[in-house]
Amino acid sequence: MAQAEIGLIGLGVMGSNLALNIAEKGYAIAVYNRTTSKTGAFFENAGELRERIVPCTRLEGLVKAIRPPRPIILMVSAGQAVDEEITKLRPFLSEGDIVIDAGNANFHDTMRRFGDLEGSGLSFIGMGVSGGEEGARHGPSIMPGGDKKAYGRVKGILNAIAAKFDGEPCCAWLGAGGAGHFVKTIHNGIEYGDMQMIAEIYGIFRDGLKMKPKDIAKIFAKWNEGRLNSYLIEITASVLDTTDPKTGKPMVDLILDRAGQKGTGRWSAIEAQQMGVPATAIEAAVAARSLSAMKDEREAAEKLYKRKVSLPEQKPLPAGDLELALFAGKIAAYAQGFAVMEAASREFKWKLPMPTIAKIWRAGCIIRSQFLDTIAEAYKAGPVTNLLVAPSFVKMMAEAHPSLRRTVAWAAEAGLPVPALSSALAYFDAYRQGRGTANLIQGQRDFFGAHGFERIDMKGEQHGPWGGHG
Repeated sequence: MAQAEIGLIGLGVMGSNLALNIAEKGYAIAVYNRTTSKTGAFFENAGELRERIVPCTRLEGLVKAIRPPRPIILMVSAGQAVDEEITKLRPFLSEGDIVIDAGNANFHDTMRRFGDLEGSGLSFIGMGVSGGEEGARHGPSIMPGGDKKAYGRVKGILNAIAAKFDGEPCCAWLGAGGAGHFVKTIHNGIEYGDMQMIAEIYGIFRDGLKMKPKDIAKIFAKWNEGRLNSYLIEITASVLDTTDPKTGKPMVDLILDRAGQKGTGRWSAIEAQQMGVPATAIEAAVAARSLSAMKDEREAAEKLYKRKVSLPEQKPLPAGDLELALFAGKIAAYAQGFAVMEAASREFKWKLPMPTIAKIWRAGCIIRSQFLDTIAEAYKAGPVTNLLVAPSFVKMMAEAHPSLRRTVAWAAEAGLPVPALSSALAYFDAYRQGRGTANLIQGQRDFFGAHGFERIDMKGEQHGPWGGHG
C-alpha cells in the first residue's frame, strides 16, 4: 500500500467511525490506539475498507506510514490526554506536520497549544466535530480553525467526509487560533438550550395535559414536517414512540431523569458571561442539567412541599401554542448563541464567517434545522447586531412570542418548571424594552459606593444628592 494520506489516534466510538468514513471516501488512513488489541479488532472488523487502513502498534510507525506533511487527527478525551498525546508524538514529527485536535476541547486550551507549538515547525488545527456516532461515520458537520495553510493540506479530505447540504460540504475554515473549537462550544450551548426547551414542552404534555408518550410522539412527528423541522424534533418523536422490549412500557418512562453534561454547554455559558453577552436560555439549560443531577434533593423537596400540578382554570393550551412557543424559544437561543460568537469574533479578531457557520450546521450536526438557511440569509443581507432585529426574525417572533407568553404563564400557574422557555421570554422582553430599570440600579450603586451614573439630560459622570450615605 502507498503511504496513508492522514493518521488518526484514538479508536473510540467517534474515532473509529471517523476513520471508517475517511477510508470509505477513498483515502488511506493510518490508525493507532494506546490499547493495541483495539487497533487489531478495529482493523479486522473494517471489512472491505481494510485495504485503505494501516493499523499501527507504535506512534513512530504511525508517523512513518503517512505522506508528509503528515496530518494526524487526535480523537482522545479533551484536556490532559491531548497534551500527553502531543508530547509523545513530537519526537517523531517533522517540520510541516499537522496535529489536529478533533475532540471537544476548551478553546482556551486550543489557543495555549498553538502557543506551545509556536516556532516548532509544526502546525495545529483545533477542529469541532458534530453529529455523534452516526455523523462521524456518514458525514458530520466539521468546524476547523487554526493554521489556514495547514488546513489546505486536509481540506479535500474534510470536505469529502463532511455531511452535504444540497451538495455543499458542511465544513469550512472558521478562523485562526481557537475559532473552530469556540464555534463548536457555542453550537453545544445552543444544543443545550434547544434540548431543554423541547424537554419542557414534553413536560407540559406529560404532566400538564396528561398525555401518553406515543400520543406526544405523534405531535412532535407532525411538528417535524413544519417550521420546527430539525434533527432534535425528529429524534424526540422517535424516543417518545419507542417501547421497551423487556417490559412493554414506553422507553422514556423508564429512563432516570438525570441528565449528564461533558462541559461544552457550561463553557458556552461561562464565555457569554465573560464577554458580557446575555445568553440566558443557554444558561438556564445548563442550570437545569445541574438541577437534574440533584435527584435525591428534588424528591425530598417534593415530599416537603406536597407538590402537585394545579391546572389553570382556563382551557388547556392547544398544541399550536406549544409549537409556536418552542419555535420562539428556539429563535431566542440561536440569537443568543450567534451574539456570543459575534462578540468573541471581535475580541479575538477571528472574523468569524456567520453565514458560513449557519450553512455548515444545516446537515450532519445535532442542531441542524431548516431555519439555519434563514439565519444565513439574514447575515448575508448585511450586518446583524442580533438575529432578533433581522427583518425575517422580527416577522417570525411577532407571530410566535404571544404563544411563548401564554405557555410560560400557563406553566407557571400550573407549577410546571420551564426555566429555558421562561428565560427566553424574559430575554426577548428585556431586549425590546427601550427604557429598562437599570436606572434604579445605577442610583443604588451610586448611593452605596459612589460609582456614578450618566444622566439623560447632561453629559459626563454624575452623582446623586444622597448626602454621603453608603
